This record gives sequence, C-alpha cells and structure tokens, in this order.
Amino acid sequence: MTAAEPVAAPAAGPATAADTPRPAPDTPRPAPDTPRPAPDATLPRAPLVARAAAEAVGTAGLVAVVVGSGIQATGLTDDVALQLLANSTATVFGLGVLIVLLGPVSGAHFNPAVTLAEWWTARRGGAGVTAREAAVYVPSQIAGAIAGAVLADAMFGEPLVKWSTHDRSGGNLWLGEVVATAGLILLILGLGRTDRLRFAPAAVASYIGAAYWFTSSTSFANPAVTIGRAFTDTFAGIAPASVPGFVGMQLIGTAVGLALVAVVFMRGRTA
Repeated sequence: MTAAEPVAAPAAGPATAADTPRPAPDTPRPAPDTPRPAPDATLPRAPLVARAAAEAVGTAGLVAVVVGSGIQATGLTDDVALQLLANSTATVFGLGVLIVLLGPVSGAHFNPAVTLAEWWTARRGGAGVTAREAAVYVPSQIAGAIAGAVLADAMFGEPLVKWSTHDRSGGNLWLGEVVATAGLILLILGLGRTDRLRFAPAAVASYIGAAYWFTSSTSFANPAVTIGRAFTDTFAGIAPASVPGFVGMQLIGTAVGLALVAVVFMRGRTA
C-alpha cells in the first residue's frame, strides 16, 4: 500500500465498550438513587425497646465481668492485692468495650445514677432522657445486673443465686461511695458539657479503674450493680443488708456530682 492508494473503511460491526464515547471528566454524574447521609449527620434514634435492651445487656455484661473476674482471680491467687488488680483490670477493659459497642444505641448508662442525672439535666433544659425513658432504663439496668451476676456464677459452677455474706457497711465505705459516684457524674456530664463525649469509653473506664483503688469502697458507684452483686457470695459480692446504705450514698453522690457540674461548668458570660 502506498500513500496514493485509498484506505478502505473498516467493516461495520457491533459496538463495543471501547467504541462507546465516555463523558468528559468534568461532566456531572447522575445522582444515585439512594441518598447517603453526610459523614457527620445524626443517625435516627433507636426505638425505646432497643435502648432498654441495650441497657439491660450492657449492665449484665458489666456485672458478669466484675463478678466473673473476681471468681477467676480468687481461684488463681490468695493475694488480695492481686485479686483486686485482676478484678479492676478486667472491669476497665470490659466497661470500655461495652460503652463503645452500646453507646450509640442507648448512651451506655448501665447505671441508674447516670440515668437520673441525665433526667435531671433534661428537666433543666439540657440534653438528657425523659421521665418515661428513665422509667424504662432503670428497671432494665437492675434486671440486667441480676442476670449478669447469675450468668457469672453459672460460668464458674457457683450456685446461681446465693446471697452474699460480704458485709460492706461503715461510714468510711459510705463516704467512698459518695466520692466515687460524684466523680463519675462530674466526669460524664462534664464531657457532655464540653462536647467531648467521644472520649467517654476511655475516660469512664479509666476513672472506674482508678476509683477501685483510691476509694475505700472499691467504687461500686452504681445502684443497679450494687443490687446485682448481692446475688453472688463471691469476691465481688455485697451483703443484702449493706445494699441500702450503698445505694443511699450513691444517690447522695449523684446530687453532689450534679452540684459540681453546675458550678464547674457554669454557663454564662465570661468575667
């Protein structure tokens, strides 16, 4: 073939993907059929029954960790300090995981003191739960705590329900519960007031782990957990006769924590 010879046109044939013209890079693409929420969009709130289930499961998991690790620790060593170290370490990790998992569903209260504090702040115009939600959360937390204690006993071959004989009464222990609960409320609501709740899993778990050691009561700081731990006569148990005193001090600690939040995180004009 020479340059003078005509070039034959290619035979017509079926079009291929390579033959289909592509849009210019700046040609807008059609919108997808299903719009996607923005990365920072607020997800729809879970139904109340799902939130109640999350509170029950979370509290059950927390008590199972506390009681189960206590049983495991006493079976491995007779050193009370090592037993408490194992118990507190397991609680820190377990609580952190539960908050990460269930926080997006219910807020991961797992604690009537936290729920009541949130209800109080909602009454005062802040973010929190309604009276109806609190009335559902608290029984769910208590039922979950009892179930968690029974589950831990079952896993370790202990009697499913055996009232604890571990007396925990005395002014110094009650003071420890006031301090532990007030600090917990101050921490959680303080994180909310400063828009740092994303740190709650690590911060709350770390605080509880520290309070195991710096409070005389080993920081129950939770009425539901206190009730649940009365159902097991193991390392983490509390005698039923000691429960009212602990719960009463935890409620006082909740009020103290709310007062501290109001003062420390006071809203208004700067000086």
